[in-house]
Amino acid sequence: MPDLPAVAVLGAGSWGTALALLLAKKGVQVALWARDPSLADAIRREGRNPRYLPDFPLPPSIHPTSDLAEAVSDAEVLVFAVPAAALREVASLARTHLPSPRLVVSAAKGLEADGSRPSQVLQTSLGERCGDLVALSGPNLALELAREIPTATVVASSNSHAARQAQTLFMHPSLRVYTNRDVVGVELGGALKNVLAIGAGISDGMGFGDNSKAALVTRGLAEMVRLGVALGAEERTFMGLSGVGDLFATAASHLSRNWRVGYGLAQGKPLAQVLEELKQVAEGVPTTFAVCGLAQRLGIEMPIAQTIRAVLERQLSPHDAIRELMLRTPKEE
Repeated sequence: MPDLPAVAVLGAGSWGTALALLLAKKGVQVALWARDPSLADAIRREGRNPRYLPDFPLPPSIHPTSDLAEAVSDAEVLVFAVPAAALREVASLARTHLPSPRLVVSAAKGLEADGSRPSQVLQTSLGERCGDLVALSGPNLALELAREIPTATVVASSNSHAARQAQTLFMHPSLRVYTNRDVVGVELGGALKNVLAIGAGISDGMGFGDNSKAALVTRGLAEMVRLGVALGAEERTFMGLSGVGDLFATAASHLSRNWRVGYGLAQGKPLAQVLEELKQVAEGVPTTFAVCGLAQRLGIEMPIAQTIRAVLERQLSPHDAIRELMLRTPKEE
């Protein structure tokens, strides 16, 4: 690809590192920012990310740093791959080091507590330093992306030129990239599927079969669509990669952090213990509470999401939660 832009990937977890690795394989100069200086030092010293992706050597075109100013000052593209809860803080700090607007790619898959989407948070936090915004989402488990196992993703923007820029940047023999104009739908698909992945993990952890999980995922998809359309998304977006595609990957894969949360809860472990053992952020946990808050404010019926919240809060056991869902008043599909 000619005229490769310099990129800053903010967030050195498994997802951010996998994206940096993909870009570096294309010859892109990547600044990989880690909040933790000791992690940045370890990546620089070992030539790999020992905490999150230890089995993948990183090309020399990846430059690890914990200095945010160093990471963003010369970057033409900013990729935010931090957890949704940290997005506002990191973007606000980055803003002070940006001399001019940049192309901004959000790779976060979560919601703030009030339901704000990542692109909304970035637009507000970066202000006049925010250039065109693109949301990236799809069935992209970090470990599989790093292994170059073929997959696809979506880049969504209200600016078609910006979407095509991101498409060109991330397109790779192992990653097929599609464009979309429905930013709301693409972001909500990436966030809401994490809630259902927790439910899928609970189902599997209780020893239920594929029939059970298929029913859970299908009815959960109906909830995703109801909420998404109420928030301005297009229904068809949820039938694409950021909706059904990402939902399938995270609900079926044992690599999914959110699936592992649900599985641990079904084994009787307290949520705090599950998250401690996970040692990474599971976006579905805070997103569940945000989604239920949105649904309540908008008057949207989301019984599966609400039941998952009750399990997270230990108001219901997984067994009682399933029973409540199964005994709800019969309805038309």
